[in-house]
Amino acid sequence: MPSTPKDLGKKNLLVKGSRYVEGKPAMDATVASIFIYPIKSCRGISVSQALLTPLGFRWDRQWLVVNSKGRAYTQRVQPKLALVVVELPMEAFSEDWEPSASSYLVIKGPGMSQLKVPLSKPGQVADGVSVWEWCGSALDEGDEAAKWFSDYLGRPSRLVRFNTASETRPVDPLYASGHRIMFSDGYPFLLISQGSLDALNGHLKEPIPINRFRPNIFVDGCKPFSEDLWTEIKINNFTFLGVKLCSRCKVPSINQDTGIAGPEPSETLKQFRSGKVIGLTQKQQEMTYFGQNLVLKDSLAGVKVKVIKVGDPVYVTKMVSSASEAAV
Repeated sequence: MPSTPKDLGKKNLLVKGSRYVEGKPAMDATVASIFIYPIKSCRGISVSQALLTPLGFRWDRQWLVVNSKGRAYTQRVQPKLALVVVELPMEAFSEDWEPSASSYLVIKGPGMSQLKVPLSKPGQVADGVSVWEWCGSALDEGDEAAKWFSDYLGRPSRLVRFNTASETRPVDPLYASGHRIMFSDGYPFLLISQGSLDALNGHLKEPIPINRFRPNIFVDGCKPFSEDLWTEIKINNFTFLGVKLCSRCKVPSINQDTGIAGPEPSETLKQFRSGKVIGLTQKQQEMTYFGQNLVLKDSLAGVKVKVIKVGDPVYVTKMVSSASEAAV
C-alpha cells in the first residue's frame, strides 16, 4: 500500500469529533460534479459516478496525442485539442463493466468525421512516448487514429494508450511516495470547490466555467479555498490525501468552447492567488494556485464497491490552519 505524503513541515490538525449533527459527522461539502478526461487535453466527460483505481478514475487520461517524436501534445501548444469531444459508452462508468468487441471510444472534432477507436487493447507498441519527465512505451491506436489527429492538428500525430501491463509512472515521491498515474500532469485527482470558482468569478468582468480548470472532483457547500487546507478527506468511505496545491499554467486562459486563449483568468489569479499573496515561501511566490491535488490513501484490494458519486458527502478529517502551511 502506498505510503502517505511526507510531512514537509506541515502542522496537520485533526478535525474535532464534536462536529456532529443529529449524532452523525457534519459534512464539509458535497460532490457536485465528477469529470473524466479520457484523452489528455481533450474535452472532459461529466459523469454521475466514477470508478476508483490505483491510478485515478478509470478511463481518466488513459490516452494521449503525441507528435512524430512521441512527445505529448497538450493544450499549452495545441489549444485546438479543447474542441475534441470524447465519448465512452454510458455503461463504461459502471462497476465491473468490461468492453466488448463492439465497444468504442468515439472522437469528434470541428470539420472532422467521427472516429471510433476500439476499447479492446491494440497490439502495436510505440516506444519513446514522453510526457513531462516520464518516457516509456505505450499502445498505439493505429493509422486511422493517427491520420485523424494529424489532419485535425495539421502536423504528424498519433494516438496512444497507457500500457498498464508494462509501464509505471510514479507521482513525485516528495509529495506522495508510492502512488502512480497514467497521463495526468502529476497526480491522480484534482479537487476544486464551487466557492473558489465563485470567488474568482467575483473578480472577473466575465465569469468563467469550471471546465477552464479541468478538475476531477468539483465540490460545493464549503467556503472559498477551503480545499487549500484539506490534507485528508473522506468521500463514500474512501480516504483521499491532499498532497499539493495545484499550480496553474496557461490552460485556464484557453476558452474550452472556442480553443482561443485570452489574458484571463491568469492575470486576475496573479493578483489574489499568487504564492506571495497566500503567504508561501520565496521560491513559490510567482506561481498561482487554484485547486488541491489528491491521491487515494486506501488500498482497493478486496473492496467490492469502488465508486464515488455526485451527491456524496465530503468529510474533512485532517487539515492545516492556513494555505501557507499547505504543500506546494
